[in-house]
Amino acid sequence: MAVSRPLSRFWEWGKNIVCVGRNYADHAKEMGSAVPSQPVLFLKPSTAYAPEGSPILMPAYSRNLHHELELGVVMGKPGRAVPEAEAMDYVAGYALCLDMTARDVQDECKKKGLPWTLAKSFTTSCPVSAFVPKEKVPDPHNLKLWLKVNGELRQEGETSSMIFTIPYIISYVSKIMALEEGDIILTGTPKGVGPVKVNDEIQAGIHGVVSMRFKVEKPEY
Repeated sequence: MAVSRPLSRFWEWGKNIVCVGRNYADHAKEMGSAVPSQPVLFLKPSTAYAPEGSPILMPAYSRNLHHELELGVVMGKPGRAVPEAEAMDYVAGYALCLDMTARDVQDECKKKGLPWTLAKSFTTSCPVSAFVPKEKVPDPHNLKLWLKVNGELRQEGETSSMIFTIPYIISYVSKIMALEEGDIILTGTPKGVGPVKVNDEIQAGIHGVVSMRFKVEKPEY
């Protein structure tokens, strides 16, 4: 008998976390980076997922952990070389996500020309909200995202400011790697990224849609 795989719990069985870097011009500017002509992609392992109720674990090798607030797009069916005009048919829904980043480690990786894996792909580096079905989001390019640390507003942005649209990203990614049901694509962060420390509380939301809360903790090892 087939095992049910509810999309409402995509983080328990979804395989791929595909992330888009520098998809908001104001964030590229604050990082001192050029605005890309094509999406900048990197991956996180499925063990990066941290559903609400679990902590964000500060990696032991970092002293500068940053929050990056992102809209996640959850795939509802497999696709390869998806035409841009059909891309939204492959979307099941959305989730608010954090791309937790060991910024000090990333800076060293950039200097050495190394991949960002150590900075972006550690356990609990992808906290996620509850699943939001596509029907509850009439226009994913007209959402307001916000994030607070210990009650202080840190990030605020609108998905209308994305450089590359969701259909473009889905089409672009699927021409490189086949996408599967339950995969998620993180669509980039607006400006305002910044540090968190152990015992900080992060609250974040999509205005009028969903919110979430996480605490930063020190790992046991």
